[in-house]
Amino acid sequence: MAQSQQPLTGKRIACLAADGVEDVEYTQPRAAAEQAGAEVHLISLKPGEIQAMNQDIDQANRYRVDRTVNEANAADYDALLLPGGTVNPDRLRVNPQAMDFVRAFFEQQKPVAAICHGPWSLVETGMVNGRTVTSFPSLRTDIRNAGGNWVDQQVQVDNGLVTSRSPNDLPAFCAKMVEEFAEGRHVRQMQTA
Repeated sequence: MAQSQQPLTGKRIACLAADGVEDVEYTQPRAAAEQAGAEVHLISLKPGEIQAMNQDIDQANRYRVDRTVNEANAADYDALLLPGGTVNPDRLRVNPQAMDFVRAFFEQQKPVAAICHGPWSLVETGMVNGRTVTSFPSLRTDIRNAGGNWVDQQVQVDNGLVTSRSPNDLPAFCAKMVEEFAEGRHVRQMQTA
């Protein structure tokens, strides 16, 4: 694909993940963004590397962290990716700096994409209130209790927020993620009920 045809050329994407991230939910969206021309940075809680997992049980690859959440600034990025795995978002949602980082993307009206258990960060920050989202089915009650409308869809888009249920949804998730990231800011991104 010619450089001029790449929809994310010149865009910088932050991927917020910690130990326990589901390997394929990190690697496939990252590859889709990079193939569309984006520069992607792995942001995490600590420097060094994070340990990815396969189905929350088996160790997968390790990935080099580009910046810690304390070093990163949402203003330096055009969009945010939140991959899942059960352990990864659970570690993130109890870290105040990580949740401030997530919230900043909404405050700056930038697109956000979250898959599987990734929407736990959206629940923690209050960003599902008044939104229609999907996720791994076990988050359904959490999302509803946080004021969100949970739907069982392969991919759901709500004003710059892209969500999907599981690795099975990755092709649809990646396509919509690239589309929303290419569109850029969404003025209704911060509006919640």
